[in-house]
Amino acid sequence: MPMKFVEQAIKLELPSMNKPGSNAFLDDVIASTDPEKTIVAGFFRMEKSDTPLEYHYHYDEMKIIVQGEMLISDETGQQVHAKVGDVLYFEKGSTITFQSPNVGIGFFCGQRLEGDA
Repeated sequence: MPMKFVEQAIKLELPSMNKPGSNAFLDDVIASTDPEKTIVAGFFRMEKSDTPLEYHYHYDEMKIIVQGEMLISDETGQQVHAKVGDVLYFEKGSTITFQSPNVGIGFFCGQRLEGDA
């Protein structure tokens, strides 16, 4: 099939990432079918939490903030206050910490298999 379409994907209910104390939600919305160079895209929502989400990337990913804001840092101490329209790249092997002062939603595209977050 040359084209896939997911209407109003940003409105889909995102399941919890099940990280205790962290209000983080993620779901893959669409994936390529190339078994050698699979890419997956979807949405990640971070709500204000008692505990930030620390995530280790075993794949390369790019994310654009599409709603709200997030406080994002890496293991080197680099920190950004990401807002709507900001784009981030997370390199395979990096550990990234996510927080939000209220709520933020990011659209991601990662080089991994569907469901392998």
